Amino acid sequence: MIRMLTASALALAVMGVHAAPHGLTAEELVALDRVSSPVLSPDGRQVVFSLREADVAANRGTSSLWAVPLDGKAPARRLLAPGTVAVSAQFSPDGQQLFFLSPRSGSMQVWRLPMAGGEAQPVTALPLDVGSFRLSPDGNSLALSLEVFNDCADLTCTQKRLEERAAQKTTGVLYDRLFVRHWDTWADGRRSQLYTAAIGADGRAAEPVKVSRDIDGDVPSKPFGGSEEFAWAPDGKSLVFSVRIAGSSEAWSTNFDLYRVAADGSGAPVNLTADNPAWDTSPVFSADGRTLYYQAMKRPGFEADRFALMEKNLATGATREIAPGWDHSAGGITLSADGKRIYTATDDVGNHPIHVIEIATGKARRISGAGTVEGFDLSRDALVYTQSSLGSPAQLYAARVDGSQPRALVRFNTKALADVRLGEYEQFSFPGWNEETVHGYVVKPWNFEAGKTYPVAFIIHGGPQGSMGNNFHYRWNPQTYAGLGFAVVMVDFHGSTGYGQAFTDSISGDWGGKPLEDLKKGWAAALEKYDFLDGDRACALGASYGGYMINWIAGNWNEPWKCLINHDGVFDTRAMGHVTEELWFSEWENGGPVFEVPQNYEKFNPVNHVAKWRVPMLVVQGEKDYRVPVDQGLSAFTALQRRGIPSQLLYFPDENHWVLKPRNSIQWHNAVGDWLKRWTSAN
Repeated sequence: MIRMLTASALALAVMGVHAAPHGLTAEELVALDRVSSPVLSPDGRQVVFSLREADVAANRGTSSLWAVPLDGKAPARRLLAPGTVAVSAQFSPDGQQLFFLSPRSGSMQVWRLPMAGGEAQPVTALPLDVGSFRLSPDGNSLALSLEVFNDCADLTCTQKRLEERAAQKTTGVLYDRLFVRHWDTWADGRRSQLYTAAIGADGRAAEPVKVSRDIDGDVPSKPFGGSEEFAWAPDGKSLVFSVRIAGSSEAWSTNFDLYRVAADGSGAPVNLTADNPAWDTSPVFSADGRTLYYQAMKRPGFEADRFALMEKNLATGATREIAPGWDHSAGGITLSADGKRIYTATDDVGNHPIHVIEIATGKARRISGAGTVEGFDLSRDALVYTQSSLGSPAQLYAARVDGSQPRALVRFNTKALADVRLGEYEQFSFPGWNEETVHGYVVKPWNFEAGKTYPVAFIIHGGPQGSMGNNFHYRWNPQTYAGLGFAVVMVDFHGSTGYGQAFTDSISGDWGGKPLEDLKKGWAAALEKYDFLDGDRACALGASYGGYMINWIAGNWNEPWKCLINHDGVFDTRAMGHVTEELWFSEWENGGPVFEVPQNYEKFNPVNHVAKWRVPMLVVQGEKDYRVPVDQGLSAFTALQRRGIPSQLLYFPDENHWVLKPRNSIQWHNAVGDWLKRWTSAN
């Protein structure tokens, strides 16, 4: 009976059934529909978008495809049967077919759906999962990525080898170079490779031809690369793709180059950017095929360097930076219909709006308002985008190509949030390190009343080159703390993105210096400016670099805090330099590998200050986190226990650097909320 009542209560919470107005709960957060990835039809009359619907009971989310007319005169409609997983939508050039990825046949394959009506049909039926794809400009071929053993002559060889490995009685794996694991997956010898396949008159793809042959790298890159890393030439005769070929130095190299290759697989890929030892990616052809636009970093080994917008004349090889005076890092490239402008979304003073850059002059202007643009698409006359904020989940909008006259095309979660009252929020600024301006946000409790004071959650973002800005987060959402009756303070300390590259650069080699000063000054400024903040009932919390800073604060600024929460945070920077997978990150941040500059790793090492720890701490750690591996969290918890400091360890054997499963997310939020309330309750 208790189990039945608990399940019923969870179901009511997920459905948004409440008797009175209330703050946002964890159950409601994970159950919200998430709209993303808008794609305009070639005629500009309708938008297809992705909608992720959570099934909390089944502990998973399902992404489906929906369509809505651009004029908004008809409601959005689901394109496939409920429960059908479909992602990565692309229109055929004539707009009559919609291509997408789906596992409905038992593995991830390319499918097509007639937009005039009818059932979806498979385009590929390969023995391996398709990772990503792009339709050729004439719609008659596919470029697609598959994970294969490079020494295999065909796809069946890879399939057979995997089956043979699964049948082996031994489990040991022998490695002779890094990566042995990456993000949350152990290496098994396969590489993501690029293939092309002609589409026949029957709509089925022919046997794929490998075009990235002799490439000892991943196309697209792992773990997060996609179809934005390769592009068809307008005539369909060649492709350009981005890849890191670093051999045994792969784990400490950020040297990605752009390669051009014949679409039929004849000839070897040709390196177009060999002169740049840093990161080149996101190729986009001009309509006439004579020019290649792409993003490029300048400093090898620095993953948070500024992505500049580049233009290459493919006939002469001449290259120029389009907007050298624009101090932002481009977040992708979308060309205007006339080919004269580049649209890109990027961090900008606590927001993530769309900017338009004139290719000829480099002049840039911001065309979307406050909030975070999470995805967009463009036609000759219209711009569509999804945008969230601290006060709203992402919604789908349409506007003119200059960003004017924005309007909501469809709104999701209206019913689910009908009784929810979100906390009001405000951006503030203050003189930080070296008297330079630093920005932050404060969020009021959902039930705020003037004249009252409230406990505070002081959230520190990760990255460290990141931002805790104006968006609706599904793991670290300030509104869930506001929903518990807390005020929230967040500071974009030196090292954050969106304030110019020099500001971002300033954290490298100084993890515990300038950022800590900014956090101290930001906390003082917030207390002075907002009289509803109860500085005597405050806890600090953060993940990744934010978790590192919690460990650093524990020994270097623990006076204000009643409790601390460290999620997947670095405890020992020296050990981290040997155990993390992407070595370029720790080596850039510390000025070299551990064996060359051990003193740099010790300069701001939390493990050296454990003797000064005193504040109760909750430690959260995922077993499959290979970025900040499990030993870091276990070490922090061991130190706390050995010191006799009140502490808890929340361990997830099935989560990586993030907590993604809906029920695990609810458990995470409840544990964090209980810890905050336990130590900030009035005595």
